[in-house]
Amino acid sequence: MIVLFLHGWGSGPEGKKPSFLRSHGLRVITPELPDHDFEASRDIAQQTFDEMQPAVVIGSSRGGAVAMNIETGLVRLVLLCPAWKVWGAETTVKAGTKILHSPKDCVVPFQDSIELAANSGLPTTALIATGIDHRLGDLESLNRILLSVKGDLASKFPTNRK
Repeated sequence: MIVLFLHGWGSGPEGKKPSFLRSHGLRVITPELPDHDFEASRDIAQQTFDEMQPAVVIGSSRGGAVAMNIETGLVRLVLLCPAWKVWGAETTVKAGTKILHSPKDCVVPFQDSIELAANSGLPTTALIATGIDHRLGDLESLNRILLSVKGDLASKFPTNRK
C-alpha cells in the first residue's frame, strides 16, 4: 500500500512516524515540504499525490493543513494534530477522514480538532484522542496511526473526547 506522508513544520521526510509505518510494510512517500512557503508545500504535495496515486494521505500538524488543501478525490485522509487554523483556507474535511490528536498537545489545541470534526459533520468516532504530546511519537499513538491507515481504527479504539 502506498501512503503519502506530509510532514509538519520543522520536521522532515525521515521522521519517526513515516519510519514506523515503513517498518510495518507500507510504502511511504514523504516529499520535502518547505517550512516557509505553504503554497509551494501544497503544490509539491499535489504533484506527488498525482504522480504516486497513494491509497491514503497522512498529514501531520502543518502537513495536515497541506493535506486538507490538496485534491485527493476518494482517497482517505488521516490527520495528525492538524494545524488547519494556522495554514490554508480549508475549514472542513471529507467524510471518512480520521483525526488523531493528543488532548495534551501544547502546540495545536485539541479543541481545534473537535471543531474540525464538528464543522465537517464527522461522527464522534472520527476523532481519536491519543498521545502524550503534539508529536504522537509514543508507541500507542504510532500503533493507532498504523491501524487508521490499514483499517477501521474506531472499532478498535473508541474516542474519549473531553
